[in-house]
Order: sequence, then C-alpha cells, then structure tokens
Amino acid sequence: MKLKRLKRNMANKYFIIFILLFFSSLSAQEVVKKDSLPRFSYSTLAELRAQLEDIFNDPNFSNAEWGVFIQSLETGEYFYKKNEDKLLMPASNLKLFTTAAGLILLGSEYKFKTNIYSRGSIDGSILRGDLIVQGRGDPTISGRFYKDDMLKVFNIWIDSLLEIGIDEIDGNLIGDDTEFDDLGLGAGWSWDYESNWFAAQSSAISFNDNCIDIVLKANKKTKQPLISFMPETKYAVIINKVNVVSGDSATNIDAYRERGTNVITVFGSINLKDSIKIFVTVNNPTQYAMVVLQEVLNERGIKVTGYPIDIDNMTKPLDYKKLAKLFTHYSVPLKEIVKVINKNSQNFFAEQLLKTIGLEKEGFGTIENGVTAADVVFEEMGINPDRMMMVDGSGLSRLNLVTPRQIVTLLNHMYKSDVFIPFYNTLPIAGIDGTIGTRMKGTRAENNVRGKTGYLGSARSLSGYVFTGDGELLSFSVIANNFNVPYKLVDNIQDLVCLRLANFKRKLSEE
Repeated sequence: MKLKRLKRNMANKYFIIFILLFFSSLSAQEVVKKDSLPRFSYSTLAELRAQLEDIFNDPNFSNAEWGVFIQSLETGEYFYKKNEDKLLMPASNLKLFTTAAGLILLGSEYKFKTNIYSRGSIDGSILRGDLIVQGRGDPTISGRFYKDDMLKVFNIWIDSLLEIGIDEIDGNLIGDDTEFDDLGLGAGWSWDYESNWFAAQSSAISFNDNCIDIVLKANKKTKQPLISFMPETKYAVIINKVNVVSGDSATNIDAYRERGTNVITVFGSINLKDSIKIFVTVNNPTQYAMVVLQEVLNERGIKVTGYPIDIDNMTKPLDYKKLAKLFTHYSVPLKEIVKVINKNSQNFFAEQLLKTIGLEKEGFGTIENGVTAADVVFEEMGINPDRMMMVDGSGLSRLNLVTPRQIVTLLNHMYKSDVFIPFYNTLPIAGIDGTIGTRMKGTRAENNVRGKTGYLGSARSLSGYVFTGDGELLSFSVIANNFNVPYKLVDNIQDLVCLRLANFKRKLSEE
C-alpha cells in the first residue's frame, strides 16, 4: 500500500511515525535508552527561534554566511528562517536533487542494463568476430553489491558466454560508450581533484567505480614498502615512492596520476605497523574495463586473439542491425543504488545517475540533458530551476547554487510523493550509519535525524528530516558558506540545531 494512501487514512500523526519506522527498519537499529537522555525542552516557537538565533550568532562565523530553513511537515509552520532565499554552494546536498529526480523519473525499481553483442559468426565454440559491450551507465559493475568481489560481474558474463557455447573469441573486445558523452569530469571541478576517487570520470561503461584499489604495508623484516593493487591489471603503472617509518611516526600516503595517462605515483610514508588502502582514478574508463575483461577471460581459459578497444578508436561506427545480442546484464534496483549515493555521498554514482536520466528522457547521456529532464520535476515541486544552478550530479562543482528554501521544498515534495520511503531510506541516520554515523550519538537525535551532508572547501551543509519531542516531523536545511574555521565547528552548530529540534516540545499554551 502506498504511503500517500496510508496518510489519507491514518487516524493521527503517530501513525506516520509507525509507518516510517516500520519501512525504514529502524526497529532493527540500536535505540538510545531514554533514561540516559536529557529532559525534553518545553518552549514556545518564539523561544525556540530565539535559541536558534543565538546558536547561529556564534562569533566564529561572523564573516561566514548561514542559510537555514526549518519547517513542520504537519502544520506548514516555519520554525526558523535565515537567508533562506540566498543562493549558496550546497556541496553534496545537491545529491538530494539528483536522487529525487532519479527516483521520480526512472522509478525506484529501475535497473541499469549493459548489452552484450557479437559481430561475426559462431563456429562451433569459437566466436569468429568481435564481442561488443554496449554500456548504458551502470555504476555497479564492481564488488560493491557482490561481497567485494570486483570481478563478479565479468565472471557472470563469462558464465553466460560459456552457457551459449563460446569458449574462444577470434576478434576484439569493443567497448561502446557512445550512449554518454566523453566529458568524464564535471564543469567547475578543481584540477587537483583528478587523481582522487571522489572525482572519478563518468562513462557509459565503468568498472570498479573507475578506480584502482592500491594496498600498502611495510615488510617488517626488510623495512621496505610493499604495494599491491586490485585488479591486478597491466592497464596501470604504479611507481612506488613510499618510505617506511617506525615509532610514533604517522602514516601519510597520497597518490598522483599523471594527467591523460595511467601512470600512478604513490608517495608519502607508512608506519611499520600499518596497512592502508587508497583508491586512484583511471583515465579512459571504457578502455580500462575492456582490458580487465580480457584479462579475466584469459584467466578463465577463454582465448581472445584480438585487442581490447574503446569504440572511439574505431574508424567506422557499429551497425547494431547487423549484430546479434547475446544477453543483457541488469543492475540492482535504483532504490539500492541511491542509498550508495546519499548514505556514502558517492560522487561517481551521482554523475552516472544524472547522465542516465538524460539518456532515458532526452535520448543522450549528458549532464545538460539530465538537468533538462530534472528541471521538469523541480518545477512540479514548486522550485524555479531558473533560480538555481545545477551543473553536475554530485555537488563537487563550486558552480552549483541552491537556496535552503529550495532544498526544504524538495524534501516536502518527496514526503508527499509515492517514492518517499525509498528516498527516506537513502538518507544517513544520525549515530547509526552513513556520513553522520558518528554524529549525535547518545542523544534524542540519534536514530532520529535523517540528513544528507555536504562538504567542499568553505562549504558545509546538512539537510533532511527530524522528529521533535512531540513526534512532529520537520524538514530542515542548514548550510554554511565562506567560513575559515575548521569544518568540525560547523558540524557542531548543525548537530546542536538538530539536538534542539529533537528535544523540542511545545508548551501547553501553544497547543
């Protein structure tokens, strides 16, 4: 039964709470013991607003900008407003717009698909021709949904080939990524992000979040650094410039991929006692996927006489009317994928989703097409897309601009929508999981606040939902921009606001 219908038939507001907790499996989470919590704070809205105003007048932020909007989802009352219509950098709060549009436009059960074709004829067990992988943006070809087995999907494909009867490919492996554009990086992304996992290139064909996993530890006997990487591929060259340190010296490792290449230099120091894993992006994700696929085919005993090829290196386009589809691989449902985007704040997944919206709704996977399709949804929410700036799907760009009111308008619309439950379930839970899993522990905000974080240099945001002490559900957005103090101070302000809301009970005179 849809939540919207349930809400129409409920007897009182506490039925909403029951439904939310039931579908969100909150009963399975650790619950804070009430006798360990402070007493509820009874006050009027006017008193609450004065208290919140005092919080935001922290002198550490005298030169910064706060944008805040807090509203009751039951009464529509504004609990607090501050610069609510000012355009601010949302950082990863922009993922709320991407995932909301994805769930509404594609549906929570939508599955990404990757088509496998053959070009040529099958002679006994030999494919005399090319094997083509047609990508459509699936970000999950990794170990993320397969118990950390990053090669699982490729092995599933190989099992399908063997079931068909193919155990040799007398041709090339061709990766067709033409359903997306070739702009792997977002507009306004900082150039020095390029090697970092959070700035992985988008592509219609991807593998392992378009990164290489590098593991470092020290040989305790020789005191030499040891580097291994996954997948064990020839696609990348790893240069080891790591030093081993002992005693109380800290491990400090970084990596740099030379622009336009897959030459990765790992540098820094590692303590004898430590082991660390880092993730470095690759250049040309399509070629990367095809190289690793060929390596896995060879390991499984399937000979490939040709080469792994990015379709961009072909002189003629593929004519799919002359190809034979062998099988289609489907991802997990979108409702599981958006959990990765919001709970883990996974940029690559967000970029893939926005381009896929563009592919499905506008015929070609670009950020611009994704935004064009999403703007229709935003207008239906009551958000004027001409009064915001959305230039990527993840919020990594400093060119993105939204207002706190627009975020709360989105949250309010999602609350009334048919996809509220899958959307609500994507948000990190205070003190429990995701990017606020270590925040607000031991308070009434724990296992209560559902909030999406955002972080860029001088930009920090938190937006989501919280139940008051009366069981009243609020939507909120708290954004800080242009601060020059440690971001932990911003977190403290945001957490304090959430705690104040979670402990708020209306005085009887106001009921």
